[in-house]
Amino acid sequence: MDLSSVVGLILAFIALLAGMVFKGAGLHVLINPAAFLIIIVGTVAAVTIAFPMNELKRVPKLFKLIFKEQKLQSDGEIIQLFSQWADLARREGLLALEGKAGDVDDLFLKNGLTLAIDGQNADYIRDVLTEEVEAMEERHLSGALIFTQAGTYAPTLGVLGAVIGLIAALKDLNDIDKLGYAISAAFVATLLGIFTGYVLWHPFANKLKRKSKQEVRQKMMMIEGILSVLEGEAPRVIEQKLSSYLSLEERQKIMGESGADGLGKEA
Repeated sequence: MDLSSVVGLILAFIALLAGMVFKGAGLHVLINPAAFLIIIVGTVAAVTIAFPMNELKRVPKLFKLIFKEQKLQSDGEIIQLFSQWADLARREGLLALEGKAGDVDDLFLKNGLTLAIDGQNADYIRDVLTEEVEAMEERHLSGALIFTQAGTYAPTLGVLGAVIGLIAALKDLNDIDKLGYAISAAFVATLLGIFTGYVLWHPFANKLKRKSKQEVRQKMMMIEGILSVLEGEAPRVIEQKLSSYLSLEERQKIMGESGADGLGKEA
């Protein structure tokens, strides 16, 4: 489970509900079926109009991605793996890696390594793998865009809900007490629209983009590693090259572990 998504969602509702209580608004004002209908159903309707059904079918999976911890292989493990492959390839040749390909669980990495073992040139391998990464990134961004658009529509629908509520409230100006309550209820739709748009949908979209960026970064690192092994670069050179994708702290840690394990020595 992605702890940051869960904790953030809990804090968001605490902030809303506690803020209403401290401001003296009371939580009972949220019991407004009309406001929920306008904002929730209206947002779903707008998004349904905006996107084709084959993309909308992915929404349940997108929610799962938001609240599920991203399972990526450790960058350090990947760098050490390429270091070991480079050492083996320099000593025994690329064909020696054929047995290693079967042990790779990541399909992208396995495909790239297989292309290298099969004797494909570096430009072809880079083109094939880069196109695969770009296609994956496009799929990820299209999913995030659904939530981005929902975050854009919801606040506007909140204004629409407030207008509808005010129209209903101003129909009868004889009872001032009822008028005040009606106006208050009218703005519940605005509250829900702003809350769902800027506290839920936009952050959800950003979480998907961040997870996509992390996966793309790691796959680009794999491409560089595969091409470096293909070109016969020294293990230490590969470690230094791939470490450039990491933060300074991660880089120092990995390079330190590499030295301690005796990895990266030229054959």
